[in-house]
Amino acid sequence: MLDQTKGSYKKRTGLKINPAKTCQPIGAMYAALGIHKCLPHSHGSQGCCSYHRMHLTRHYRDPIVASTSSFTEGACVFGGKSNLKKGLENVFHIYNPDVVAVNTTCLSETIGDDVGEIIKATDVPEGKTVIYANTPSYVGSHVTGFSNMCKAMVTHLAEKKEGKKAKGVNILPGYVEPSDMMEIKRMATLLKIPFTMFPDTSGVVATPNTGNYEMYPEGGTPIKEIKKSGNALGTIALGEFSSKDAAYELEKKCDVPATILKEPIGIKATDEFIMKMLELNGGIIPKELEFERGQLVDVMVDVHNHYHGKKVALFGDPDILIAMTEFVIDLGMVPTLVLSGTPGKAFVKAIQDLFDAAKLDDSIVLGEEDLFSFHQIIKENPVDLIIGNSYGKYIAREEQIPLVRMGWPILDRVGHSYFPVVGYKGGLRIIEKITTALLDKYDATCPEEDFELVM
Repeated sequence: MLDQTKGSYKKRTGLKINPAKTCQPIGAMYAALGIHKCLPHSHGSQGCCSYHRMHLTRHYRDPIVASTSSFTEGACVFGGKSNLKKGLENVFHIYNPDVVAVNTTCLSETIGDDVGEIIKATDVPEGKTVIYANTPSYVGSHVTGFSNMCKAMVTHLAEKKEGKKAKGVNILPGYVEPSDMMEIKRMATLLKIPFTMFPDTSGVVATPNTGNYEMYPEGGTPIKEIKKSGNALGTIALGEFSSKDAAYELEKKCDVPATILKEPIGIKATDEFIMKMLELNGGIIPKELEFERGQLVDVMVDVHNHYHGKKVALFGDPDILIAMTEFVIDLGMVPTLVLSGTPGKAFVKAIQDLFDAAKLDDSIVLGEEDLFSFHQIIKENPVDLIIGNSYGKYIAREEQIPLVRMGWPILDRVGHSYFPVVGYKGGLRIIEKITTALLDKYDATCPEEDFELVM
C-alpha cells in the first residue's frame, strides 16, 4: 500500500496521515499505574477506556486495569457528574484501591465537566484519595497526558513539613519503560543517595507470572513517599516534555529546586544524570558504574567502523529522541531526519542545537508531524537505518531499511519492558540492537565474495 507514497514532502496543516503520537489519556493512565495501589479512572465512554487499556496491554503484555465513568447519550447531554460520583463510590466499594487517578477524555472536556468540584461532592472513604488531571485528546499527545498526571500527583499529594530537614532527591523518570525505571533506581542505589521516584511502573506492568492474579502488585510509589517529596533537597526531572511541569509545580508548591535533564540515554546524558545526583547529595562514583561506563566506551570504539557515516532517521517521543539523537551522533552516525508527533517548539530547538554542534547542516527536524511526511522525506533522502516504534515497520518494509524498535508503542516484539535503554547498560543494549540490524542487512544483501564470518 505504501508504494503509492510520493517522495515530495510538503507541509500540511489541515490533515494528519498516520500520526506519530496517540492521545493524552493513555499517557495519564500509564503514569497513574506508577502509584502503589492506584486504579486509573477514565472519565468518558467505555470505548475510550477500552482502547487505552488494550493499547497499553499490547505494549506491556501485562493486564492493564482501569475503571470508567461509562458515558451514554444522557451523560453526553446532561454531563457526567452522576456517572463519576457513582463510579468512584463503586470503585472504592468493589476494588478497594488506596487512590483513584481520574483522567478526562475528549467527551468530558467538550461537555465541560468540572471534575474537581465533582470529586469534592463525592463521598470518598476515609483514608482513600482521589486525584485528577485534565487530559483532552485533541490537545498534545500521550506524552502530554503523562506529564499532566505527574503534575497532578504533585498538586494533590506533595506536602512540605515545616521545620523538617531536607533530605534525599526526587527523581521524575519521564515516559520510559518499567525496565528503564528499574535501571535508574539501580544507579541511584549504587550512588548511595536516598531518593523517591514517582511514578514508578517497574513493579506494576513488568511483573512475574506467579500463577496468582494480583490487581495491585507490590510495585508503584506509595502515596506517603510522594507526600514526602516536598522535603527533598532537589528534584531531577528526566525529560523536559514528560517531567518538567511536575518538577516546576513541586518547586512552586514546596520550594524544592528543580533540575531538568535529558533522559539518561547514551554516555553523555548518563554522565549528566550521575553528576547532578552527586552534586545535590554528595558522594563518589562507585566502581560498578565506572566499570559499566568503561565497557560502553570500549564497545563504542569496537563498532565505530560499522557506524561511521551511516544515515539514520528517527521518530517517536521528544524526550527519547533528544537523547537518542545525541547518542547516535556520538556513535559516528548521521541523523538526517528526526520527527515527533508531539507539539512543542522546544523539541525542534533542542534537536537543531545538536545538529548545529555536530555541523549537520543538511539534517531535518520536524515537530508535530506525521509518518506520512516521514516516509516522503526518506524517499527523497534514503537512509541506512530507522529508529522508532512498531508503526515504522510498514515504511521499513516498503523501503527495505532495517528498523530498530524503540519508544512507545512496541506491539510486535518482546523484551522492552525488561531490558533498559537508559544508563550505561542501556547504551550497550542500544548498540547491540543497532549493530545487529545493520549487519543482518549487510549479510542478507552483500555479494557472496563479501559474505564474511568475521565482521
